Amino acid sequence: YVAAVYEHESILSPAPAVLVERRAALELMGRNLDIYEQQVQAAARQGAQIIVFPEDGIHGFNFTRSSIYPYLDFIPHSHSGKWNPCREPYLYNDTEVVQRLSCMALQNKIFLVANLGSKQPCERWEPRCPPDGRFQFNTNVALGADGALLATYRKHNLYFESAFDTPAQPDHALFDTPFAGTFGMFTCFDILFYEPAVSLIRQYNLKQIVYPTAWMNQLPLLSAVEFQQAFSTAFNVNILAANIHHPTLGMTGSGIYTPVKSFIYHNMESYGGKLIVAEIAVITADYKTSLEKTPGRVSEKGKGKEQSPPSFYAEMMYDNFTFVPLWGEKGELQVCANSLCCYLNYQKAVLTDELYALGVFDGLHTVHGTYYVQACALVKCGGLSFSTCGQEVTDATALIDFQLWGNMSTPYIFPLLLTSGITLDFADHMGWKNNHYFLSKNRTSAGLLTAALYGRWYEKD
Repeated sequence: YVAAVYEHESILSPAPAVLVERRAALELMGRNLDIYEQQVQAAARQGAQIIVFPEDGIHGFNFTRSSIYPYLDFIPHSHSGKWNPCREPYLYNDTEVVQRLSCMALQNKIFLVANLGSKQPCERWEPRCPPDGRFQFNTNVALGADGALLATYRKHNLYFESAFDTPAQPDHALFDTPFAGTFGMFTCFDILFYEPAVSLIRQYNLKQIVYPTAWMNQLPLLSAVEFQQAFSTAFNVNILAANIHHPTLGMTGSGIYTPVKSFIYHNMESYGGKLIVAEIAVITADYKTSLEKTPGRVSEKGKGKEQSPPSFYAEMMYDNFTFVPLWGEKGELQVCANSLCCYLNYQKAVLTDELYALGVFDGLHTVHGTYYVQACALVKCGGLSFSTCGQEVTDATALIDFQLWGNMSTPYIFPLLLTSGITLDFADHMGWKNNHYFLSKNRTSAGLLTAALYGRWYEKD
């Protein structure tokens, strides 16, 4: 099928904390919706059957709970497809934004997924009803090619979003299409947690995901395109990921991902939006996922005859990693922390004076969210001293053949393979063997930035 995602440079409110009238809020959102409309038309002209827009693309961010209120639409929380906002605008008040999105879908005969703020009144006596008498949700809507509202999703894992409430239960949001079967949807930070992302995919055996996001890149392990690809690979799903474009905030990185091929956009240099349109195959359910496939071989661990390099500590992604450096053009390394041991066989195909290190972390990550990580990571360091390992690096020249493996305690391993200029590469082999998860690659296509096994041990969150 043909899919489209739009990385949108949103027009932002100059003073988001200031309370405005609904009319002024609609005027600002209308300017973003004008751009959406042009992109829907452009995507439809290129044969796209579905288009996805980013999180916060219509209203922006940095609101307070009260200042976002004029920007919120009322959206009935249903999964019916019974309401068509374009054709039945009179059913509910305060639905101007979703009406406009519905009409774009209808006029261009395209499925459309967008993110907006929604409100739901509640009675003060209801449990969890906020003092102001309403719930406010970070909401995705999926609209059919006829304009009907097919599904809504209220973001569960909020990322410092004081303007919004968390729904009482995680939404499992699904909608059906004639061209690719059933899609599931979730938003941004959700991708790092079991609920609802993993449970949705597992419960419904989904193969297509739509994913609006407003992701701030964090190298070496959590840049947008890197993790979006790893998620697609790990769960054997296609992901249509639309990010916001604000390079000054570190926000870029969108794509149409399959487990074996991707169409991505990552641009920290220039401004303006970017439309990606690509044709991808519908995944059938019987293909093995990287959570279970086991080709290739894991070589025997080194017998420890050679003098192994010294281990050292350095901070990476706000976590205290234990590292060993890659000295020499080839070698076998091992580094352990808690119950996790990471192993690396490597040979540098091109010798450079860059410093690389193999790092391990097995513990609770506590900055910008709390979640348990098990990671084995081969990274290029920022300079030639050990203290630079774990820094954000975007360019590299060393081409390395490697086999990386670890005795991971969780089945949820996201294989990361990032190359110079924030480009993606694909492993030759990966999977489980002898209770170890491994990733191997002969000769990366460009200089190696990161090769990692990023494990999420959800039970220990």
